[in-house]
Amino acid sequence: MLSDVWDYLRDAPGTYLWLLALLGTSRYVRRLPAERAAKLLETNSTNLTQLRRAPYVLVTSLFFTAGTSWWFYLVTYSVFHAPAEHWLGTWRWLSVIGLAHVGATLLSQGWVAREIRAGRLPASERTTSDYGVSYAQAGAAAVLAYRIPMPWRVPYLVVLIAFYGYGWFKNRRDFTAIGHLCALAIGLACFWIAP
Repeated sequence: MLSDVWDYLRDAPGTYLWLLALLGTSRYVRRLPAERAAKLLETNSTNLTQLRRAPYVLVTSLFFTAGTSWWFYLVTYSVFHAPAEHWLGTWRWLSVIGLAHVGATLLSQGWVAREIRAGRLPASERTTSDYGVSYAQAGAAAVLAYRIPMPWRVPYLVVLIAFYGYGWFKNRRDFTAIGHLCALAIGLACFWIAP
């Protein structure tokens, strides 16, 4: 049993190294005074201001989380990222999650910029915090649909679309809900990467 677990972990190095990095940064941020923690998260946010000032936040934002339980990430990474990495290989998996994260971030922040210019959102939205792994997670979950055999693929896709679609229907002014739908669409568009 232990050797099976070790094989599973070893065959998804990107997933579990990223998970360890998330654990490390989460613990570090929790130990900081509140003001310094807020400043660190703000510096690594992919909001409009930071994207213009420091585009590298498209990468660094992937190493910070919004206080969700460590167990949640362990489960979701093991259910979505690890199987996708096993199937696609590390480099193709990285391509999918990179495209999903960067694409969804740019599309959702583009929507924020447009809404601010149109006067439908306040200018303060330029500095709203936006960091985390959820866009990459949506992309990995979406591309994994191509690994699921029919007829199970259809209910899997229905659940994914319902899950992310609910956030959008609930609050259409939420750029993260738009980002999740974009990441889902990007992950589904990555069928050409799949073996």
